[in-house]
Amino acid sequence: MLDIKRPTPLLAVLGACALMMASAPAFAQAPADPAPAAAPAAAPAAAPAPDAGLNNGGAEAAPTSIGGKSAGALNPVKMFLNANPVVKVVMIGLLLASVLSWTLLILKLLEFARLSGSSNRFVEAFRGARSIADINRIATSEEFEGNPLADMAAAASGEVELSRQAGLAVTGADKNSTLNRAQSAVSAVQSGLARRLSGGMTFLASVGSSGPFVGLFGTVYGIMNSFIGIANTNTTNLAVVAPGIAEALLATGIGLFAAIPAVVFYNVFQVQISGFGTRTDGFIAELMNAISRQLDKGA
Repeated sequence: MLDIKRPTPLLAVLGACALMMASAPAFAQAPADPAPAAAPAAAPAAAPAPDAGLNNGGAEAAPTSIGGKSAGALNPVKMFLNANPVVKVVMIGLLLASVLSWTLLILKLLEFARLSGSSNRFVEAFRGARSIADINRIATSEEFEGNPLADMAAAASGEVELSRQAGLAVTGADKNSTLNRAQSAVSAVQSGLARRLSGGMTFLASVGSSGPFVGLFGTVYGIMNSFIGIANTNTTNLAVVAPGIAEALLATGIGLFAAIPAVVFYNVFQVQISGFGTRTDGFIAELMNAISRQLDKGA
């Protein structure tokens, strides 16, 4: 009889094979488990992608570029070209006023230099005259044409000659009447000289006094538009309005650029006019004394 309580070797082998075949699917699926574990490790590498989208199209990236131009690229020329039309008109007007002021400076300096040299030569020739006729001849010569001192001498001596031609007595008891007529003729020439020397002074005074306020008007208008832009864009970022404010402040700068030289030139010319006026007064006294001496001599 067989002892059924002890398995035979054949049954043991078959049992082991059956156990291995039953456990094979579990071993085949085991290597797939590490793959999902690697997926979370790769996820952080793709995380920055949303940040790039914010930099390109998000609300935080917009203020870095205004109108396609960076704020760092601004300069006075670009600010002028990009300025509001009203502000641009103000700046053009102030620049034209500045150009006219500098042109007037050059013309006035040349005029005073020419006037001073011509007057020095005339006074030297005038002091060498020996009669009223000599004074008239020197004063009416082409060399001193247009010189105010020569015009005064010509007016005074010409009045004496006209009195003589009219048959009036110019000496003796009638000497004072003759001198009064000569003095009136000189005063008329002197009035014309004052208008001539003061030409352009009103323009310089106007530019010097109103230039800063005109520039300030352009600044106020430009800043007002910048604050309107803040309200329309719903942003408090300074980069949005900085170009507009800079363009507005440029108007004030140009206003000062036009006004300061105008004030300086006005003061310089006032000193020149005052000095020449004092010289003119002295020459008139010398001229009337010379004519009085000639009348006393009967010349």
